[in-house]
Amino acid sequence: MEPALALEDDKPDSHRRARVRAVLERRKLKDSISAEQAAASWEQERFVARARALFYARLMFLSLGLAILAVPRWSSYFGFQGTFAFAGYFTMLLYSVANFMVIDHPRAGRWVTYITLCLDLVIMVVLIAKPQVGGGLQSPLLGTQLLFTTLFAILFPKPLAVLPPLMALPITARLDLLLNREVTAVEVLTVLWYSALNFIIIYVLVYLSEREAHAHRETVELQSDLKELAVVEERSRLAREIHDGLGASLSSMIIQSEFILGMAQDDSLRAELQELKDTAEESIEELRRNLQMMREDFELTQGLEDYAKTFQQRTQVDIRFERTGLPRKLTPDAQLALFRILQECLSNAVKHAAPKQVHVKLDYDVDKVHLAVNDDGHGFDPRQTPRGHYGLLNMRERAMKLGGTLIVDSAPGNGTRVSFSLPTRP
Repeated sequence: MEPALALEDDKPDSHRRARVRAVLERRKLKDSISAEQAAASWEQERFVARARALFYARLMFLSLGLAILAVPRWSSYFGFQGTFAFAGYFTMLLYSVANFMVIDHPRAGRWVTYITLCLDLVIMVVLIAKPQVGGGLQSPLLGTQLLFTTLFAILFPKPLAVLPPLMALPITARLDLLLNREVTAVEVLTVLWYSALNFIIIYVLVYLSEREAHAHRETVELQSDLKELAVVEERSRLAREIHDGLGASLSSMIIQSEFILGMAQDDSLRAELQELKDTAEESIEELRRNLQMMREDFELTQGLEDYAKTFQQRTQVDIRFERTGLPRKLTPDAQLALFRILQECLSNAVKHAAPKQVHVKLDYDVDKVHLAVNDDGHGFDPRQTPRGHYGLLNMRERAMKLGGTLIVDSAPGNGTRVSFSLPTRP
């Protein structure tokens, strides 16, 4: 037993599944991930990596800020002295740590990062504008504004999101005027020069970021399409093999049973042969439906209605079929789930409930499809399912796998209602 398990674990598929499972767990994704979810996960991971880089950059700035507070000449130059300066420093330290703690959150991480980055920008403007001599547009720290433009463009590559660093230059010029500093022609040239550099940085980074995100989305969608094509091709191959193998065998069984039925004289033998022939015909009809669903040319509404009519003819139970809403294209798995649940509901009703009438309703909503099966049979207690009966369990597993909901409402003597809802894009 142990060598067999070891061989099972050494299979390439086992390692591949383990690798896929590890990536999904790391990114907190489900097995049935769509191309949109994969692209969103990649963008979130990219943002988190860049936000962490911002935190480490802040640590460097905080180290420089501590040096400014520690050196008396530097602190007097910027006017940062006393308890107020230390309170501001520790406030910056605290919101930097708080930002780092919520970086991984999909929504709060982005909002907190953006707000704290704006606070950093305000502190930078104060550092530039405050010195009376060599401050404002003459400050050697003015080049730091380009760094903030780069950070905003990398973390939030949207036109409106990068407005705060662009506003830093006119705000600095306005502060110079409010502080009775004259703006010279050289300083006007400085504003124009830095403005041009800002627009170049924003254009290049936003353009490259959009191209990168677009290329990644295309790659993910292509991988998803290739996977679906591979599944379709494999299903078509299996459909051909099943049709040529099992279909031919069932057809041969029907022909042989008809031949023997014509020769038999004993009534009991003829009854057994007729039941054998009916079972073979029902099996080949089921096979045809499965092959249609595997080839994705199965029309769900017509298929369900045809099955209800066939079931009515075979069991003599009054089955009413109703369809509302505009039919939508569903995946093969969704179509198969709806069909199997209808099969299970009708089969259970005839076997256990002895109904006089069954009402089947298929409703297409905007983003969901609903299947309801009502019967006026004996009913039962859903909390007390007999051992060995797995029909309800199978239906619930199908619903759970596709992100749907299954509700079974029944009571002894009150019939049974089964409601199955499924997203049109599971």
